[in-house]
Amino acid sequence: MKKGAVLRHSPRSRSLSDEEIELWISVARSVTPRHGHVLPHVQKERTPVELEDRTIPVPAVTLAAPPAPMKAPAIPALSGVERRLKAKLAQGKAGVDAVLDLHGMHQHTAFNALRNFLSGAQRDGAKLVLVITGKGERFSADPMEQGGVLRRAVPHWLSAPEMRGIVIGFEEATRPHGGAGALYVRIRRRDRISTLNAGR
Repeated sequence: MKKGAVLRHSPRSRSLSDEEIELWISVARSVTPRHGHVLPHVQKERTPVELEDRTIPVPAVTLAAPPAPMKAPAIPALSGVERRLKAKLAQGKAGVDAVLDLHGMHQHTAFNALRNFLSGAQRDGAKLVLVITGKGERFSADPMEQGGVLRRAVPHWLSAPEMRGIVIGFEEATRPHGGAGALYVRIRRRDRISTLNAGR
């Protein structure tokens, strides 16, 4: 090397890590240091407590309470024909607004006919209609129509929750209108349907 030449660090030079410095110090302790020189300072390792202090706090999460189960909507009870009106019907002093005769129909056909008839009666503003089921006394070749099947089925159909928007109530007709083989059905006014839904 020429006199007066300047040492230049390689661009790839880097600073020593703490581990490398500790290794070098352990070697250097075995020899006597030159006058005026001290061993390099080793950065103290951080303790776990100090590391915990640097952790980012996690905000507490509050779990919302599960929603309360919804109550089933209350279905209004069915009501029959008023006593005074029924007396007038029996005496022939009052009549019905429309009549549906289900004689000779199969159950599926009868159900669709009943539903369409009641919807149309409500749309037309009817208040009281007559549904003839028959007493089921006559013999039928179809076993599904023997023994008054419709006479038993129609009251169940009229009592179904999906019919409450149309049907207020029903009861057996008086003798002039067929007696046990027919039913008076009270029809709900269309402007009362929103009130029924609000009550649920």
